[in-house]
Amino acid sequence: MTQSVGEKWFAVCNYFILAVLAAACIYPFLYVLSASISSADAVKTGKVLLFPLGVNFESYERVLSERGIWIGYANTIYYTFFGTLVSMALSIAGAYPLSKKRLRGRRFLGLFIVFTMMFNAGMIPFYLNLREMGLLNSRMGIILPFAISTFLVIIMRTFFQSIPEELEEASKMDGGSDWQILWNVYLPLSKPALATVGLFYAISRWNGYFWSMILLTDESKIPLQVLLNKLIVEMKISEEMLQTTGVQTVSVSQETVIYATIVVAILPMVVLYPFIQKYFAQGMMIGSLKE
Repeated sequence: MTQSVGEKWFAVCNYFILAVLAAACIYPFLYVLSASISSADAVKTGKVLLFPLGVNFESYERVLSERGIWIGYANTIYYTFFGTLVSMALSIAGAYPLSKKRLRGRRFLGLFIVFTMMFNAGMIPFYLNLREMGLLNSRMGIILPFAISTFLVIIMRTFFQSIPEELEEASKMDGGSDWQILWNVYLPLSKPALATVGLFYAISRWNGYFWSMILLTDESKIPLQVLLNKLIVEMKISEEMLQTTGVQTVSVSQETVIYATIVVAILPMVVLYPFIQKYFAQGMMIGSLKE
C-alpha cells in the first residue's frame, strides 16, 4: 500500500524518537561497563564517555576476590528462585478464584485486596509484626512477608478472565476438577502472563535490598545486594585511608569498583531476559482487557 507524504514523515519521526529513546536506555549500561574496565585516572578525569580507556580487569578481581561474594550470590539465587516460586504459587491460587463469577463475595474480596494497595500499617509496625512472628534473621522472613504483590495478582486475575469460559465447561464435562482445569487448561494458555509476572517477581527478589539489610544480621544469609553495598562502603573507607596516608592507586579506585559491582549485580538478569523476552512482549498487554 502506497504511503502518503504525511505517513512517511510520521514513520521517520517515529523511528527517530524510538532511536533516541533506545540510545538513552542503552548508554548507561555501556558507560558502566566501560568505566568498570577502565583505569582509575580515566574515570576520575571524565575521559570515559563510551569506550573504555586503559583497559584492565583489576576492579573485577577486587570484587570477586572479596570474602563471601559467592555466598552472597548463592543466597540471592536462593531468595530469587524460591521467593519467585512461592510468589507465583500464591498469586495463581489467589487470581484463579477471583476470576470466577461464581465465587461468592468476589467483588468484596477484590475491593479488600485493592485496599491493601492504598493503605498499609507503615514500616515500624511491619517490622514489629515480623519480630513477633519470629522472622528476624530468617530466610523465611525474606521470602514469606513479601510473597504477594497485589498489582500482579490483579494482572493475573484479568488474564484468567480473558480465557473463554467454554474451555472450562468442556473440561468439566470430561470430569475435570478445578485443580485439573487450572493445571491442564489455564496455566498452559497463560505462558505470557506467567512469564511477565514471574519476571517482575524475580527482578524484585534479585534487587531486594532494604528489608534484607534490616532483617538479616547473619552474614551467611545476606544476599548479594547487601553484600555489594557493604563492599562499596568498605572500599570508600579504604580509599579515604589511602589518600590520608598518601598512597595512590593507579588502576583501581572507588568509582571503578562501584561500576564493577553494578555489572556483577545486574549481569544474571541481563543474561536471563532474552530467553523470556518473547513472552514478556506478549504479556505487556495483560490487564488491558476490561472485565
